Amino acid sequence: MPVMSETTPTLPPRTQQALDAAVTIGRDLGLSVSDASVIYDVFSVVVHLAPSPVVVRIPTVLPKSARPVERQQRRQRDELGVASWLVENGHPAIGPSPLVPREPVDVDGLSMTFWQWVEQDHGAEPDYIRNTASTATLHAILRDYDGGHLPFLSPAASIEPCLTELSENPDLIDADDLERAWREWRILKPVVSSAEGLLAVFPDASVQTIHGDSPPFNLIETTSGPLFSDFEDVTVGPIEWDLTLTGDEAIAAYDAAATAKGSRPVDRKLLAVMESLRMLQVVACLTLVDELPILAEGLKPSIEQWRGMPLAGGLD
Repeated sequence: MPVMSETTPTLPPRTQQALDAAVTIGRDLGLSVSDASVIYDVFSVVVHLAPSPVVVRIPTVLPKSARPVERQQRRQRDELGVASWLVENGHPAIGPSPLVPREPVDVDGLSMTFWQWVEQDHGAEPDYIRNTASTATLHAILRDYDGGHLPFLSPAASIEPCLTELSENPDLIDADDLERAWREWRILKPVVSSAEGLLAVFPDASVQTIHGDSPPFNLIETTSGPLFSDFEDVTVGPIEWDLTLTGDEAIAAYDAAATAKGSRPVDRKLLAVMESLRMLQVVACLTLVDELPILAEGLKPSIEQWRGMPLAGGLD
């Protein structure tokens, strides 16, 4: 997407509000901010507070159940905690900015976090096969992280509230799709709502701290090497959740890397269940179409794919 700055005319109101808030609080915190720009704007607005080496992430498009500031800040503190731990222990991740307090900041209902600016290597082609193999290393590292305070599979928490919202707004979803989504959720819910429920069906699952949001797609190529980023969905769960929708070749690369580290390979049956859960998360995004109209067309291929998948990964 094009970079948008304070001088860009006619920014979308939500984007402008987030940019203004980030600039104001950055200056209040003592940062030099004279050339701020928006470097990403979809579910979050991400602002570089140039010339300071600080990036601000402001979630702006969220399910209703995730919007209360106190809930956002619980998740943000979890993210700041695990990213700090990784960096402090010498692991490849983008860490919080050391120039401001390591805390989320609420500005008029916008809760934001502050991160180190890194120089991206824009000439590097994304290699998702390699990235999936690298995720085996990340999982081995995260086994040592004390995730006792983290919720279990927290990204799934918004699915039922979103399906309820879709039931109340049937113009947002095809009736057959809504019926399938509810059937699938009723099968999945007992398995994905707690570690005990998951282990009752998959007793050999590796339940541990995981990235939570497709780490193979959140490995940033920088001039200093690849760095994992965006731990906003960090959670406790099976490693398969981090590997959904990567494809057979990528899973084979993960298995080889995991086996070399003495870790277990991917459980294909559990992966299929997690992929069904991931696709329900995609369906739940239909509740955000009014706020983010590009989703209306953007979600169609994924929903078409979901219709052809086995219900609940074959658990039914």
